[in-house]
Amino acid sequence: MNGVTANGGPAASPDGTGTPRRRGRPPAAESAGTRDRILDAAREEFSARGYEKTSVRGIAKAAGVDSALVHHYFGTKERVFEAAVEVAFGPALAERDALLEGPLDEVGERMTRVIIGLWENPVTRTPLLAIVRSAVNNDTAAAVFRRLVASQLLRRIAGQLGRPDAELRAELAAAQLVGIAMIRYVIRIEPLASADPEDIVRRVAPVVQGHLTGP
Repeated sequence: MNGVTANGGPAASPDGTGTPRRRGRPPAAESAGTRDRILDAAREEFSARGYEKTSVRGIAKAAGVDSALVHHYFGTKERVFEAAVEVAFGPALAERDALLEGPLDEVGERMTRVIIGLWENPVTRTPLLAIVRSAVNNDTAAAVFRRLVASQLLRRIAGQLGRPDAELRAELAAAQLVGIAMIRYVIRIEPLASADPEDIVRRVAPVVQGHLTGP
């Protein structure tokens, strides 16, 4: 009982080693899996409830862990959300350097393909939906989203344009793509919601290019 035997010694663990199992934090071998499980649960909670109605306790319950573990890995709900944003945008951030490796007059098409590709992939679409819905409805979530996207993606792109208004150009290009994502994947207005992705890229890429390198 409570980790001791009747004679006061430590109780044997379930595996018979004689070492009592620690409560709270998982063994090191389980840490990565536990953290990922918490993030998966957090994305589901943020998607279903939005940022304001999601709680650390609710995330912990959905992940099947104690609330203390959520605090251990992430601290606050804002930090959980920030981690979820980083994971969701991981593929885009991984592509940010590749976006600018080719000719600058083709960067609009590359950027459009990457963003549309993320939304078309069901694996990355679900966390993106959770993040966008939360950011639209909550100032704290919006600030986290804005800070990460601006610092890790848009400023990197802007830094390669060589224009005095490069940050504005990068933000206008992003706004074009975010607007399309909202209408196609979040609000789902037809006919854009059912349009062929290649057709979208063909029509939108020149507009994005114009924002980035046009007059």
